[in-house]
Amino acid sequence: MRTRILLTLLAAGIFLTISCQKNIGTVRLKTQLDTISYCIGITIGSNLMNTPMEEINYEALTKGIQDIFTNQELIINPYEANMLFTDYLYKLQNVQYMANLEEGEEYLEKNKARKDVVSLPSGLQYRIIREGTGPRPALTDNVSVHYHGMLIDGTVFDSSVERGEPVTFPVNGVIDGWKEALQLMPVGSKWEVFIPNDLAYGARPPQGTSIEPYMVLIFEIELLSIEEAQN
Repeated sequence: MRTRILLTLLAAGIFLTISCQKNIGTVRLKTQLDTISYCIGITIGSNLMNTPMEEINYEALTKGIQDIFTNQELIINPYEANMLFTDYLYKLQNVQYMANLEEGEEYLEKNKARKDVVSLPSGLQYRIIREGTGPRPALTDNVSVHYHGMLIDGTVFDSSVERGEPVTFPVNGVIDGWKEALQLMPVGSKWEVFIPNDLAYGARPPQGTSIEPYMVLIFEIELLSIEEAQN
């Protein structure tokens, strides 16, 4: 990684060394090494600017870089450092979505008071639109379904109904809320299923959708058939 960064910035470094020998704060870019080092700093800074971090301890950052380059004994091993940094960014990125968690919990609390809604110990809720008379799928089965996925504000984020074509997939290959609901549904049923965030995507929703972290999801699921079981 270190070599790749240096090679990528080499051409720019040569040009800057020739044409931009000037004072930058307390740093003078007199040599190619000075310039390349500054360029690496820009790269690191730019990457950090793309994170939710609003401040940083520059002395500690510099110490970490120095210890790696000079093979000093590290205060924190690289694996743990990566885990700590990733976890910190993860929490920073999701603070803004805490409102989704509160709104979802409030929605489910009100929803379970409805007479036509069944609430399960897992937190999953469902409403029977049409009850089928066929068998119930097992976790190892494949099923064919039509579905319509919505957020609690009614926003549709995915729909096989709108695409006009049902989908087939293994029961054990979907989110936990679907797994639980499908194994309770007789073939021919159509249910409205209310899935708490921890049985849906939790803090890590799929990219490219309108689903945000900690959102409750609502699905109208029509179980059309059970396909051949998985081997």
